Amino acid sequence: MKCPYCACEESKVIDSRPTDDNERIRRRRECNECRKRFTTYEIIETVPLMVVKKDRSRESFDRQKLFNSLRHACDKRAVSVSQLERIVDDIEQSLQNSMEREVPTEVVGTLAMEALKGVDEVSYVRFASVYREFKDLHTFMDELAKILREKK
Repeated sequence: MKCPYCACEESKVIDSRPTDDNERIRRRRECNECRKRFTTYEIIETVPLMVVKKDRSRESFDRQKLFNSLRHACDKRAVSVSQLERIVDDIEQSLQNSMEREVPTEVVGTLAMEALKGVDEVSYVRFASVYREFKDLHTFMDELAKILREKK
């Protein structure tokens, strides 16, 4: 951090605390050269995560939209809201950690299906039937057969 008084690039942090709104961190620093003190504010840089849809349009990642689709797939099943929130948190964290700023919907859908498969197989099949756009009963049966093979 460059000192505003002498332009020295070496300083040490004396005190650090969050601001009143908890959006930034206030740091008191002391210059190693002139020993004068100054304050800096640190903020978390967030880059919006974009989802590339099948028609190649782009929209911001919407965790509520993902949550609603998972909740719909788990309707009348023994899956708690906290489990669904954890799945959405895990998917969002995975996407953020990938360092990709644009993610195809296929990636989001695959992550959601994998998470549901471990929680509730019926919810998984419901989600998959919409996500993969099952066209007929044979496609549906193929997916069920695949699940049964994996269980063995």
